[in-house]
Amino acid sequence: MKRVEIYTTRSCPYCIAAKELLSAKGVAFEETDVGADPALRRRMTERAQGGYTVPQIFIGGEHVGGCDDLHALDAAGRLDTLLAS
Repeated sequence: MKRVEIYTTRSCPYCIAAKELLSAKGVAFEETDVGADPALRRRMTERAQGGYTVPQIFIGGEHVGGCDDLHALDAAGRLDTLLAS
């Protein structure tokens, strides 16, 4: 399974929803809380090519977007393939 990274803040409901979806699928992920660290948020924004809201999610180093994007991939049946390929 590919490496999954998720940039979050502590109280973000979208972050919680994205992590719940990944956990329900049994996917391990690396979480980085950018809430209190401007340098980490800048790094996230650079990696996400300007995406500054949380969560920002990367699968296998590829930026897939935020919570809505992750759920859309799952609804389209593409998330499992992306995680495994």
